[in-house]
Amino acid sequence: MDHPVRVLLANRSRALRTRLAKLLQLQSDIEVVGTVLDPIELLVAVEDTQADVVVVTLPDSREMPGVCSHLLYEYPQLLILALSSTRTRACVYRQAITVEQLSDTSDEEILIAVRKAKADSIS
Repeated sequence: MDHPVRVLLANRSRALRTRLAKLLQLQSDIEVVGTVLDPIELLVAVEDTQADVVVVTLPDSREMPGVCSHLLYEYPQLLILALSSTRTRACVYRQAITVEQLSDTSDEEILIAVRKAKADSIS
């Protein structure tokens, strides 16, 4: 049996973490495997939880969050979803540090991005 998409939440915004956790926990094919706030704890938690997706905060500067390059180097199969704290902007980071701008940040688009991690790891 396939495992659900394992998601690790690492957003600084408590409101966003709570909202995402509620959204993701309603999905039968997605499992929230943890929540971390500290970048050092995040590096350990990705390995411990075997996360497929990490959700981080997208900085106001629109630059890639600092921890992303390290995570993608260590875990090339990982998908990182970066959301602005207001959920008005979102980016997906993958191996080779590619960035995919999401067309919108609706619940449906967030779920598509999370599920894409598993689909991409199979291909």
